[in-house]
Amino acid sequence: MIVVSCGNKREITQVAEISCGQCKFELDSEKGCDLAVRFNNKAYFVDGFNINDFGDAHDKNKGFCNVIRNGEVTGYIKDGKFIASSLKLAE
Repeated sequence: MIVVSCGNKREITQVAEISCGQCKFELDSEKGCDLAVRFNNKAYFVDGFNINDFGDAHDKNKGFCNVIRNGEVTGYIKDGKFIASSLKLAE
């Protein structure tokens, strides 16, 4: 594993809500269904992971377009997006 760090990009680890930005967090700056996280009452689209990386986004019981799940995310915010290096869902 290679870890690259830059002084102006400080990664944080945060407990967050994880879901579809458009379907569940009312984000509208992108079209379609995209993975997003919400913490501190603010939602961000995610770069680094895809909405279908954790199963079918439209699954009725646990898909991100239908439910908000909790987890732990690591990354930083850049240009209004959360740049994720780690995303772990709570079971």
